[in-house]
Amino acid sequence: MSEETYNKVQFIDVDAEYAGQRIDNYLRARLKGVPKSMIYRILRKGEVRVNKKRVKPEYKLNAGDTLRLPPIRVSESVNTAPSANLQSVQSLESSIIFEDKGLIVLNKPSGMAVHGGSGLSFGVIEALRSLRPQEKFLELVHRLDRDTSGVLLIAKRRSVLKRVHEQLRNKEPDKRYYALVTGAWPKHRNKVKAPLHKNVLQSGERIVRVNEKGKPSETRYSVVSTFANASLVEAVPVTGRTHQIRVHCLHAGHPILGDDKYCEAEDNQWAKSFSLNRLFLHAHQITLEYGEPGQKQTFKAPLPKELQIVLDNLQNDG
Repeated sequence: MSEETYNKVQFIDVDAEYAGQRIDNYLRARLKGVPKSMIYRILRKGEVRVNKKRVKPEYKLNAGDTLRLPPIRVSESVNTAPSANLQSVQSLESSIIFEDKGLIVLNKPSGMAVHGGSGLSFGVIEALRSLRPQEKFLELVHRLDRDTSGVLLIAKRRSVLKRVHEQLRNKEPDKRYYALVTGAWPKHRNKVKAPLHKNVLQSGERIVRVNEKGKPSETRYSVVSTFANASLVEAVPVTGRTHQIRVHCLHAGHPILGDDKYCEAEDNQWAKSFSLNRLFLHAHQITLEYGEPGQKQTFKAPLPKELQIVLDNLQNDG
C-alpha cells in the first residue's frame, strides 16, 4: 500500500484466509511502514472499527468482517520498501527454488538479512514484497542468520504459515545444514546437547554461550568429508535456538570456519587462503509436510559457488 492510500479512510472486507488472526497482527502485516505504537494507538482509541464496532487488539477476525481504518500519516523515512530495480533485489528472483500459490522457497544468499532493522534498510522479506506487489500476503516462515545461506521459506497464504508453524512447534520438519569446521570432527560424536543462553550487548550485538541457565538445545552431526585441517559436517538442529549450530560446533571444539563471532581469527585467516570469505554454514535441505495432508516434500538449496570453490581448493591441497 502507498502512503497516499494510508491518508484516506479505508474499508476492507476480510478474506477467509485471515479468519482467526488477531486484528493487531493483521494490521501490522497490512500497514507496511506504520509504527507498531501507532497501530495500537488507533485500536485503543477506537479509530479502527469492525462491523461498525470498536474492538480490542486481541480481537480475532472472521471471514466477511468489514474493517474501517482511519487516515494514517506515515513519514517517508519510515517507509523501508526497497526499489524492485535494485540489483540485490532482482537477484532474489533467480534464487527462488520453488514457488506455488502458497509458498516461496528461496536459496537465501549470505550477507542478506531476512528482514530490515538494526541499521539495515531492508531484508529478504521487504525485497520480495517489492518484487511481488500483487501478493496480499508474504510472511517469513522461519529465519536464517544474516551470514547463513540456504533454504528459506516464505508463506504466501496465512493458512500455510499456520500449518508450517505448527510443524515447527512440534519439531517435525527435518532441517539440514552443511558446515565446514576446524580440525577433525570425531566420527563417533553424532550429537551435541548443551543449554544455550543469549546475551544482547549494549551495541545490540547478540552473543550466545553454553550456560546451564540457558534453554535446552540439541544438534545432531555426521561427517560428510574430511580434509587436512578441516571437516565438512552435516548438522541437524533438533531445537531452533539463536546461533545454535555455530555455538554447538564451538562447544564441541570445532568452530565453523569464517565465523567472526565464534571462530579464532587465526583459523579464519587460514581459511581465507582457500578463498573462504564468509561463514561456511549453508541450510541445504528441509523436509516438511506440504501439499496434501500427510504428504512430505523436500526442498534442496545447492551449495553456493563460493563455498564449492573452498571445498575444491581444500581437496586439491590434500
